[in-house]
Amino acid sequence: MPLIQVMLVDDHPLFREGLVRVLGAEEDISVVSALSDGGEALEKAKELRPDVILMDVNLPSLNGIQATREIKQILPRVAIIILTAYHDEEQLQQAVNAGASAYFSKDVMPGDLVVAVRCVSQGQNLLPVAAKDVRAFCSTAGSGGPGDTEGADEPDDKFVPLSNREMEILQLVARGYSNKEIASSLSISRQTVKNHMTAILRKLTVEDRTQAALYALRRGWIRVQDTGG
Repeated sequence: MPLIQVMLVDDHPLFREGLVRVLGAEEDISVVSALSDGGEALEKAKELRPDVILMDVNLPSLNGIQATREIKQILPRVAIIILTAYHDEEQLQQAVNAGASAYFSKDVMPGDLVVAVRCVSQGQNLLPVAAKDVRAFCSTAGSGGPGDTEGADEPDDKFVPLSNREMEILQLVARGYSNKEIASSLSISRQTVKNHMTAILRKLTVEDRTQAALYALRRGWIRVQDTGG
């Protein structure tokens, strides 16, 4: 099977070299370039057209979010995983809006990152999946390792038990909106949002809003990148 072509962009030499070693040890992954500058990454991406880019946020010339946005406009099929030294909700939303396929802290376990690379290379969106949940998500989606090119096609996945309003709310949950923000966006009360969330959790038989969003993402009911921003 074709190798997954990966480009690395990080201005910390030790971290960048660590990524090269981790990914380069995988038989199905090829690191085609390792750079330290956002502007250079944009030009190199046009030349190499990699399958996946691991992108640091804080970069010289062009930061990772800006570089992601510009690369996705030119190469929409490239999957970009944002890596950050610290988690920030506003930064996460910017990554979503820029078209990133995943957003992880740099303390992500190497094995989880390898699974994520394989997963996004096959078109899976890992937003808002946490690094600790990547293996479970990608296994369910049928993207846990080499050779897994298609997700499970279960007959009942085509049936969506949620109302249009519940789907609207779940879409906003997937974008990281709080109940207050959802209420404001949809011009309804916070209590109404809570009532809908209770119904969503009951219908999907999940325990919390994150599980509900993952459930819908896995089945293709919602796609974070299609929600705009």
